[in-house]
Amino acid sequence: MSTAQTNTHPQENMNTIQDKQAFPDLYSRPSLHKFGGNWDTVAVARIIRENSEAGRSPAFLFLGREETELLRAHLGAAFGEESVTTLHDTYYMGLKVVTVDAEQYICTGGSKEARTIQAPDFRRAS
Repeated sequence: MSTAQTNTHPQENMNTIQDKQAFPDLYSRPSLHKFGGNWDTVAVARIIRENSEAGRSPAFLFLGREETELLRAHLGAAFGEESVTTLHDTYYMGLKVVTVDAEQYICTGGSKEARTIQAPDFRRAS
């Protein structure tokens, strides 16, 4: 191993690589929606649906600072403001919420297998 590799903590390398792959390029990927003064659940569902393909869906919901505050207020209205002090490790519509360094921004990223809900089969095996 080289000296640089032995002096660098492996987790730091992993986080750096993961960060480069997970975060969108804010300059080349425009925001997918412009919110008004309220969180728009229908618009977010549309964004997720439009960025899903056969058997795959986005893994991350990237939000700017304004959208993060709108989501926090939306969830606070539903679950109580004291329940939503931070969006750290929060999932919304199955996507991990990530705040990016932009005033206004919403985009999806990453990829994961889409789960499908199937009706239970109540037939008995004979």
